[in-house]
Amino acid sequence: MKRLLRNKLAFFGLVLVVLLALVALLAPLLASHDPSAIDLSNRLVGPSWRHPLGTDQLGRDLLSRMIYGSRISLSVGFVAVGISVLIGIALGSIAGYFGGRIDTLIMRFVDIMLCFPTFFLILSVIALLEPNIFTIMAVIGVTSWMGVARLIRAEILSLKEQEFILAARAIGAGPFRMIVRHLVPNAITPVLVSATLGIAAAILVESSLSFLGIGVQPPTPSWGNILTEGKSVLGIAWWLTLFPGLAILITVLAYNLLGEGLRDLLDPRLRDQVQSK
Repeated sequence: MKRLLRNKLAFFGLVLVVLLALVALLAPLLASHDPSAIDLSNRLVGPSWRHPLGTDQLGRDLLSRMIYGSRISLSVGFVAVGISVLIGIALGSIAGYFGGRIDTLIMRFVDIMLCFPTFFLILSVIALLEPNIFTIMAVIGVTSWMGVARLIRAEILSLKEQEFILAARAIGAGPFRMIVRHLVPNAITPVLVSATLGIAAAILVESSLSFLGIGVQPPTPSWGNILTEGKSVLGIAWWLTLFPGLAILITVLAYNLLGEGLRDLLDPRLRDQVQSK
């Protein structure tokens, strides 16, 4: 934690991440209006004291909708990354520990999955299913585990010949215990960094899907569908595009800064370089 506090960019990213999490958790307290309340007498009103970020085509308060939209974005990010990490750890640890044909089979499957452009693969799956938040979480998670699997496999390949692993094997520890109790906990560091960066990528994907109209569906507010609603009135209601775009930018930047900082701090080689400077 002390090293993290000395890394200004990583600390700035951590502060932004904590603030965004608080905004999502305290949404009912922070939102001054009902995000779904329609008031046609206040259509497309610019930023004012009553509506600090203006209103949309139906007179709904933009600030309240963005506050509730942060819940959607962060939920998608965390759940999708959780799914991808679980799948990646399971397949990567099995491939790294057993090796041989099992390793070859799993890694060739990883190579096949990596051949498909991830975003277009997600678009194809979403087009066949009902577009809702749960489908989006599952699809993003199921299509983004390959990097985690390769990281875990590489770490386990280097760990499984260490003396503490040989000692555990000598006293009769089975494969499941070896993987769960000894290998995965010692190989988790790069996965934490990858997961932090993955949250930013998942939020960006969800916003892109909602912007295209196949993500979170109205009237549920998300930053992506607020952008979609604003593009048709961009010339007369710039706030409907500017503020959601800034929210996405700040969120993705925060998680990227935090992820890069964690990588510098948790990787011994990079940490030594930082300390020497």
